[in-house]
Order: sequence, then structure tokens, then C-alpha cells
Amino acid sequence: MIATKDESIVNDFRTVRACRMKWLRISTALTGIAACSFLLAQVAPHAREAGAIFAAQDDPAALSELQLDRALRNDRLVQDNIEAALAAGDADLADSFVALARDRNIALPDDLLSRVSDAVKDETSTTQFAKRFATGLVTGNADDVASLSGTVAGDLFVIGDIRDVVREGKHLAMGEDTDRLVLGLATAGLAVTAITYVSVGGAAPVRAGLTLVKDARKVGRLGEGLAAWAGRSAREVVDTPMLQNAVPKGSVFRPGETVSAIRAAFRAEKAGALVRLGKDVTRVAEKTGTRGAMDTLRIAEGPKDVARATRLAEAQGGKTRAIMKLLGRGALLLIGGAFDLAMWLFGAMLTLFGLLSSIKATTERLTQAWCDRKRAQVAAEAALASAAATA
Repeated sequence: MIATKDESIVNDFRTVRACRMKWLRISTALTGIAACSFLLAQVAPHAREAGAIFAAQDDPAALSELQLDRALRNDRLVQDNIEAALAAGDADLADSFVALARDRNIALPDDLLSRVSDAVKDETSTTQFAKRFATGLVTGNADDVASLSGTVAGDLFVIGDIRDVVREGKHLAMGEDTDRLVLGLATAGLAVTAITYVSVGGAAPVRAGLTLVKDARKVGRLGEGLAAWAGRSAREVVDTPMLQNAVPKGSVFRPGETVSAIRAAFRAEKAGALVRLGKDVTRVAEKTGTRGAMDTLRIAEGPKDVARATRLAEAQGGKTRAIMKLLGRGALLLIGGAFDLAMWLFGAMLTLFGLLSSIKATTERLTQAWCDRKRAQVAAEAALASAAATA
């Protein structure tokens, strides 16, 4: 009788202990659900943004919009850049930031808008245009529409290209430091100029683009990666021995003879890549202006970057300069920060896995507790029935 009573006490203790362990396991699973839900709520917005950026990495227009969402969280950023552009005398860039602010519904002070408008009017006045046109025609350097017009005019009349080929060709013949990129672009320019005349301007966009690349090189605005690629391409389009024979006889005072001699050293079959580059640069300039094209050449690391900039310029128009100023090469493709973006995605997936695992564990443990309870009820009923039968 005493033994039976002790066994009953032990069984009751075991039952209570099992019940406590069961509810502890259920509470742990419920805590996991709550913790993972909280973490997922914190991580999900960053993961969503990271996923959108990764999905848009091949679309410069969409990628730049997403990058701008992050950059423009600072309300003063646009206004500060406008002030800096006006201080640097770059009214075109200031106007680009105004267009960006208008598109993003960013309020700007009226006096700042007036200053930008006055600066743009002054920059595009007839006197200033004529002055910069003459500067581009004489020096061959361009940094805006007017000076580019003068530079292209000089190159179309072969003066600029002959000057560059003769100068760099003589450096090459004498074993001095030679800018082979300028030499190759000028040689290609002479050949394209001839095509332009034959096609009555059909090749003019390529001509303008090559001139811009050459001018960017002269003033140090050509990115290192693009300069290296263009230099290799320029070497391929020039027959160096033939050019060295033609240069000593060349002169801007005998343009006809000089062009014929130099053009013979041009390998047209090797110029496809340079021609495509010239077309893309011209398309950027058409949408963003000459300075926009110069900005593109400065940040581009290769012809693919310029092609991406073309797509960006066609989508964003006058806002493109402001976007490239804020984002740099990041406006064209996904660069730095990819690891951080990947970590946000990984963290979100890990947290989601933890949440689902916690839900699964909670469901299993609640189901097990219900089953155990039903079995206990059935066993109790059976014991009562047996006791009643025995009595």
C-alpha cells in the first residue's frame, strides 16, 4: 500500500515536470517567432532596397533613380551643390541641379533660382558665345557648346586635326614623348572629315564625338581606364611607318596634300570601336550638353560606361549632369557597396528562415501537446472504466 502511494507521487512529479518542459519548449518557440518578426521588420526595408538596386544594375536610368533616393535624404545637398556650381562659374551644372530639384519636388529659395537664371542667360549670351567659339576654333579646346562648335569647325576644315597630327607625328619621328591617343584620334578625324564631306554631313556626329574625346584628353578630363582603351584602339588605326613618312611633308598651309598623305596611314577596318565611341559621346552631348559629355568621359572607365551614359542621358536629359555629380560612376553601374547590399539580402533571408523555423517548431510542439493531452484523457477514462469494472 505504501509502495503504491510512493509510485503515485513519483508519477505525479514526472507528469508535472513533463508539463513544465513542454510549455517551456512552446514558450521558447513563441519567443523565437517574436524575435525573428521584430528583426525582419527592421531588415526588410533595407533588403527590399538592396534587391531593387541589384535588379536595376543593368539599367542606368532605374539604378540612378534608386541611388538618388538614398543620396537626397539630405535636404541641403542640392542647394549646396547649386551654390558650389555658381561659385565655380558653371551655370550649366547649377541649372541641371535646379532641374533635378524640380523633378524631385525639392523646394529652393527664390533668390537662388534667380541667380541661376541670370547666370544661364549670361553664359548663353551672344557675346560670350562668339568669344568661346573663337577660343575653340583657335586653341582646339572645348568645354561648352560654343567652344565645341569652334573646335568642330576647325576640325571640319582639317586645321585642328592637321595641327595635332603634325605636332604629335614630329614628336614620334624624333623619339620624343608622343600622345598616341591624340595622334590616333586626329588621324581618324581626318578620315571621318572626308567621309563627312562626301556624305554631306552624315558622319558629322562621329566627327564631333571624336573631337570631344580628343579635347577631353588634352585638358586632362579623360578617365584613366577610357584613356588606356582609346590609346590601344588609336594605335591600331594608325600605320606608324607610313605616318612618319607623311608628317615631315605636312603643314596646315598645304591642307589638301597633307590630308591625302595622312589619310593613307589610317586603317579604316580597325576604326569600328572608335567610331562607336564617337557616336555615343555625341549622343550624350546632344542630351546633356558638351560639359555633360566631358563629365561622362571623366568618370568612364571604358566604352561600355559611355554607352551606359548614353542610356542615362536619354532617360534623364538635363538632370544628367547633376546626377553624375552626385553619384559619380555609380550613376552608370553598381560599384562600391555591393557587399553591404548582399549582406542585407543575406540577413533578411536568414531572419526569414529563423521565423519560418520558429513557426514550424511552435506548430509541432502545440500539436504534440494537444496529442499528449488527448492520450492522457483517453488513458484516464480507460483507468476509470477499469476501476469501475473491478469494483
